[in-house]
Amino acid sequence: MLTRRKFLQTSAVAGAALGLGISNPLQARAKAGGSASFDVLIKNGLIYTGDGRAPIAGDLGIKDGKIAAIGNLGDTADQLVEANGRAVSPGFIDIHTHTDDNLLQCPAGDSKLFQGVTTDVGGNCGSGPFLGSYANADEFFAALETKKIGINYASFTGQGDLRSIVVGDNAVEATPAQITKMQEILAKQLEMGSIGMSSGLEYTPGSYASNDELVELCKVVAQYNGLFAIHMRNEDDFVEESVQESIDIARRSGVRLQISHLKAQNAANWHKAPLLLKMIDNAVASGVDVAFDRYPYTAFSTGLSSFVPLEERQGSRAEILARLKDPQKGKEIAHYGASRIERLGGPQNVVITSSRQAQNKQYIGKNLTECALMANMEVQEFVHYLLISENMGVNIIGFAMAEENLKLLFAHRLGMPASDGSVYSPQGPLSNSMPHPRSYGTFPRFLGTYIREQKVVDLQTAVYKMCALPASRLGLKDRGLLIPGYRADVVIFNPQTVCELSTYAEPHQFNKGIDHVFVNGVWTVKEELYTGTLAGEVVRLG
Repeated sequence: MLTRRKFLQTSAVAGAALGLGISNPLQARAKAGGSASFDVLIKNGLIYTGDGRAPIAGDLGIKDGKIAAIGNLGDTADQLVEANGRAVSPGFIDIHTHTDDNLLQCPAGDSKLFQGVTTDVGGNCGSGPFLGSYANADEFFAALETKKIGINYASFTGQGDLRSIVVGDNAVEATPAQITKMQEILAKQLEMGSIGMSSGLEYTPGSYASNDELVELCKVVAQYNGLFAIHMRNEDDFVEESVQESIDIARRSGVRLQISHLKAQNAANWHKAPLLLKMIDNAVASGVDVAFDRYPYTAFSTGLSSFVPLEERQGSRAEILARLKDPQKGKEIAHYGASRIERLGGPQNVVITSSRQAQNKQYIGKNLTECALMANMEVQEFVHYLLISENMGVNIIGFAMAEENLKLLFAHRLGMPASDGSVYSPQGPLSNSMPHPRSYGTFPRFLGTYIREQKVVDLQTAVYKMCALPASRLGLKDRGLLIPGYRADVVIFNPQTVCELSTYAEPHQFNKGIDHVFVNGVWTVKEELYTGTLAGEVVRLG
């Protein structure tokens, strides 16, 4: 676990606090007899500073968007907030999201804001908002800043995007010149503030990269002290090999490694989880900088196109659809899809969550068994029909993980919660979708189910896992802790009542127990109601 001393040693703010004459920045009191004028004064809270230590009973003062003091601070402030003994913590940091363009449609960041998330990190799984719709990181960040956003946002550069624009979408080896070009583009994104690089090695075209190619790209990330977030090549039958591959890439390149949504998927692989953690522990002991995240649900979310073999997913969408429509290729693809469904435990474990065509919207929220009956088709016939009629654009939820493994992962010192979701809202265009409930409920579920009910770790450790730990992975120097000089991203929540209300059947629901949220010192959620402010910032590397 990152110690308070180590975290402060890496922070320029610690030196600044000491320079102001604050001998103990974590227990600082305002001058003039313990009272001062603050923009916001949170009274009578249990203050979890975010570093994993026991809470401090007292007040927290905010001035000019930053934490000003902690202690017995009197009553002088522009705004007084009575915590009444509730938990006061740093804003939660969601290190693995797919928020990206959705934030332009829902700038308040509704589904994240109401679960206490003040910083979202997008561009994951090898694909992000720039190098596609936007030319580069600067262009997308400028769009967010012009629009104004309600939560802070950072983004990785997608390795799959890099490969697509330089090498193309086919399964070919990158030439040395192409690798150099990808390195140059990556370096420019990092200079613009991209937080690192992500990969989605189960998806095309990123999956076509060799380990040597990935190492060369990761060397650039390491030069900028960025983070490499890897969605591994396999998370079920070959998950051990994939973890080892990830560690080897980090060791060879010197990059800091974040294993995304670590899991042992499908019942045949559930027993592998302890071994995966042992592999990570051994890697850390040997000098590799690695940690991991995981969403607190037993179901994943991905595209129905994952039921098409990787080698048949190369090229343009038209080329993939042509293979699906070819009688012989179609049979081969169907055979592969059937094997995937069987390994997941059967078609009842796969739920359709999106469609664009009006005639297919009846299938949203239904599992494949139900859909096939409704369509009067066999399961594979229905999957084949849906992929073609929806032009490959279908999302699914698959129930494939074990509850005991979730607890094991969250108990590990290097494990942290992350949604793997996006920003959504019960109102507007994003309300028409059926997202995985993790987009609304990840952090309240983590606090309610795994901390309060199952006591996987104590509350101060849980706050550390949601705040200082992801901040340290991302290299954030002024977020993730409640100490003077740090940005005033603050959440007030009730540990006794906090829980998620979002469900698989009705995902567009906010949570209980997240009472107040401050983003950069601005009161953004007040007694579980949105105040209408947009105080978020783009967070850039360094």
